[in-house]
Amino acid sequence: MTNFPEGNTSAAEELDLRGLKCPLPALFARRALARLPKGAKLMVVTDDPLAPVDIPHMCWREGYEVLSTEPRTGATALILEKP
Repeated sequence: MTNFPEGNTSAAEELDLRGLKCPLPALFARRALARLPKGAKLMVVTDDPLAPVDIPHMCWREGYEVLSTEPRTGATALILEKP
């Protein structure tokens, strides 16, 4: 179990995708979300500059929710939810 930066939300899974480039972060995030039960949250950490655009777009297409996007030093953390 991983604690999110907000401190009040926990993830069933954290997916570290640093080092992967488009389209792999969105594809791996989609695969991970598909495995999770309804209501589960997933934190995705990526350093691909296109992932903060690609992952929310994939979520919109697939029906997942983007709860937050947080810039980090050299990376971005996205918190996703499977409704």
